[in-house]
Amino acid sequence: MSEQSRREVAQLLIPVLRWSPSGGFADTRPLIEQSLALGVGGFQLVGGEQDGVRALAKELQLKSRHPLLIAADLERGAGQQFAGATGLPPLAAITSLDDIEALRRAARLTAREARTMGVNWNLAPVSDLDLLLENPIIGTRAMGTDARKVAQLVTAWIEACQAEGVLACAKHFPGMGRVTRDPNLELPVVETPADQLKEQDLQPFRAAITGGVASVMTSHVLYPALDSSRVPATLSREILQWLLRQQLKFDNLIVADTMTMVAAREGRTAAETAVLAVRGGCDVLLAPGDLEDALNALERAYDDGTLEPERVKHSVRRRLKWAQWASPPNDWRRPSGADTAWGALLADKVIRVDHGPLPPVGTITEMAIVDDDHQADGPSVERTGIAEAMRLGGNDARLVDAPTPASGGPFVIALFADYVAGKGRTTLLPETVAQVHALVAQAEALQRSVILIGLGDPRWVAQLGMTHPTVLAWGGDRVMQQAAGRGLLRNKK
Repeated sequence: MSEQSRREVAQLLIPVLRWSPSGGFADTRPLIEQSLALGVGGFQLVGGEQDGVRALAKELQLKSRHPLLIAADLERGAGQQFAGATGLPPLAAITSLDDIEALRRAARLTAREARTMGVNWNLAPVSDLDLLLENPIIGTRAMGTDARKVAQLVTAWIEACQAEGVLACAKHFPGMGRVTRDPNLELPVVETPADQLKEQDLQPFRAAITGGVASVMTSHVLYPALDSSRVPATLSREILQWLLRQQLKFDNLIVADTMTMVAAREGRTAAETAVLAVRGGCDVLLAPGDLEDALNALERAYDDGTLEPERVKHSVRRRLKWAQWASPPNDWRRPSGADTAWGALLADKVIRVDHGPLPPVGTITEMAIVDDDHQADGPSVERTGIAEAMRLGGNDARLVDAPTPASGGPFVIALFADYVAGKGRTTLLPETVAQVHALVAQAEALQRSVILIGLGDPRWVAQLGMTHPTVLAWGGDRVMQQAAGRGLLRNKK
């Protein structure tokens, strides 16, 4: 392989740069230098704060030989990843308002904040359908259950995002709405007949393609009805080159989801999986593992004919086209103060109350945190947002392990329980249920009422089967914790 060809192949790799609270992006410096020397096609940023992300993105672009794709997973607003940016409710919460303009505005705000930080590729929206209670990974990330309606919503989101000069990404093709296993932990299999998948699950993706979506992300899931060779969609020529390219006429970027996931590897090394993914039809690979290993494996496959040179060149051209298309950071459409204030108002608007009305809180509010998500992958969000929002509103909110006589007002139980990566289950742990029941009994023994707060998909808190007044906050992100806290204060004594 020539040096030029090796540099082209390197552009198919998108390594991940993870911010850490202790060192920021400093720990990623060796990876950054290696990546730029090899000539990767971009980076995915995970975590950070606005100014630091902006400076890093600018540095990466300046030091690269070619325009880069700077990606981030911003399904719930730029604040999902970057401190100081605006967090937004999950997509299911926004679409529950039945207000398509609110969805468009959320996509616009996210894209504007991303672009001003130098992030030009949002790995969103989730275009899967919410079809199964047993699905451990989708939940409130989806826009709904009805394929035709979701198709309209996905199109609106993509158009609003890309109008701001940021690539959108319809994921996870050909649809993860029917999985019952977490691909972070094992390889899911969807046995649904092909005609049903094409009629329902593919509808949002068809709409996204018609709407000009810049990229489509593959799923690490087996679909035997679509490919009898029983390889994940990410590695499937039948699904990517025949179904997606030929039948659905998609000619933009195909991106492989995180290549280090268990479901992608299935007994293979990350480097071997990288070759199979590019051969299958992926243009670029997120988190391909060790860069030298991946690049050497791709080089060998290129030299021995496993990878067709023309196939690689098509991928290189697609990546370059979209990196050039993405608007550079600029100030002329920065999000305004009204935009960011609207984000907080949107979070307040999606809050729901079941089994109401809420009893009024007193001047002192005691609150216990029950965490069913503590075993999930990735850094956990601080659980202090509800109490902090209440304190800002003048309430003496206290985090406690159990109710005490210090307060005579309602005792608040905040349940963090959601469908999250690496959790691998769809039901509350027995100890979670037991902890909630014990706290309720202790509060009632002190003749105090109870308010539940569900910080996650409403179906989780519903598993408790309780009829106490319940605040449904849709998610555990800081923005939703704060909205829940403000919701409690609307009903003061």
